[in-house]
Amino acid sequence: MAYEAGALDATLAAAAGADPALFSELRQAFSDSVARQLDLLRRSRCDGNWQMAALRLKGVAASFHAEPLLVLAEEAIEGAPGDPSVLRRIALFLDDFSAA
Repeated sequence: MAYEAGALDATLAAAAGADPALFSELRQAFSDSVARQLDLLRRSRCDGNWQMAALRLKGVAASFHAEPLLVLAEEAIEGAPGDPSVLRRIALFLDDFSAA
């Protein structure tokens, strides 16, 4: 799932106002949070760890109004722990977001 500018960028812009440094800092904080949860998902060895990382990812997505990531987090919550398809699509979202 590719990153789509929209609600996420609008949320960051609204929070940062006219401060481009703050905008960059918020983008980095979002990216770091998603990367941290993705790493935890990849390292999950039990259902509980998978669920907690997926729920935290959902929280990050909801906080920043990142609808495509929210959908992926929901898929992770409802799916099987270690699902390579979900992990790959979350990683793709993060790569696309970081490149934008």
